[in-house]
Amino acid sequence: MKKLPFALEEYEQRLQRVQVNMRARELDAIVITTPANFRYFTGLDSQFWESPTRPWFLVLPAEGESIAVVPGIAEVPVSRSAAGSMKTWPSPRPEDEGVSLMASVLKDLPRRFGRIGFELGRECTLRMPILDFQKLLPMISPIEVVDGGPCLWQVRNIKSAAEVAKVRQACEIVGHSLAAVPSFASKGSVESDVCRDLSIEILKRGAHTIPYIACASGQGGYDQIITRGSDRELRDGDILIFDVGATVDGYFCDFDRNYAIGKISDAALRAHDAVWRATEAGLQTARSGARVSDLWAAMTEVLMAAGMKGNNVGRCGHGLGLQLTEPPSNCQDDNAVLMPGMIMTLEPGMEYEDGKLIVHEENILITEEGLPELLTIRAPREMWRID
Repeated sequence: MKKLPFALEEYEQRLQRVQVNMRARELDAIVITTPANFRYFTGLDSQFWESPTRPWFLVLPAEGESIAVVPGIAEVPVSRSAAGSMKTWPSPRPEDEGVSLMASVLKDLPRRFGRIGFELGRECTLRMPILDFQKLLPMISPIEVVDGGPCLWQVRNIKSAAEVAKVRQACEIVGHSLAAVPSFASKGSVESDVCRDLSIEILKRGAHTIPYIACASGQGGYDQIITRGSDRELRDGDILIFDVGATVDGYFCDFDRNYAIGKISDAALRAHDAVWRATEAGLQTARSGARVSDLWAAMTEVLMAAGMKGNNVGRCGHGLGLQLTEPPSNCQDDNAVLMPGMIMTLEPGMEYEDGKLIVHEENILITEEGLPELLTIRAPREMWRID
């Protein structure tokens, strides 16, 4: 039987922490429907989430153990997880995919506030048919359904030492793999081929999955950073970027590296140096008590001084953990306060000429005092070269 990624006590502490928040926000329970939150509170890793036929539910009451409400096919793996009790229904059953069972579970909960949270708000999703959700609401009336997202993020944003270790391991694996790219890429290589070879390298070094690997190239820069490698051949004067989100036990790294193909322009070199220096400014600013808008301001000041024409990424980094991107966002209007245990990305990027973009990214841990801990292997100030 596969062991859980963490000791059972870790999951018990997570539940206790969210229960404190729930009582403070006057919630009787929170209902979980998404893979990341289900995994966070139970340790369950299942590829069966790829099948949308059957919804899965996890009820976190304000007091007591969690209750998994899952289709019968999930009974055995859920029984081996950190979930408390479990109730199942025979599925597929399109006319009632767990809705009546969920209603009975929620109505039987101790009712102090008459309010239950679902994953409804910022960077949350509801992984059940909306028509079923609408059917459930009158079945549990007069219980009020509200957004439980703030409770969940308040707990998930602060990582334990065990969680940090998973992210650090993912960063090390991908960092060494990215450093090896010049050994298997050259002028004339095709983006998609190099992307495949990098994926193999990352998996061979011990990553569990690679849900995200973006690749782009172009003369002196690139015009986007969110798609897979294409059939474009690398040419002299190109800059190639890989942005990788690989996992260890579900925990992501998320950072990129740039490569100069042969001789690139002085303007491109200056732009890359600017995003590297902007990252340094972020590292100096990312202290406990600062706001993420401060990170944005520090990095953007460097980019503007270097002649930035734009940045369609829209932010200079974000939270990181069981998901590739988590709150908060390093942007002008996000005033979330940095706290010890938060894992953030620093991701300054700039368009330095029309249609030419250069982006840089590192992963950091906010510490109790002083500067953050760099979880990634810091990129060299000058790009790696591919000849």
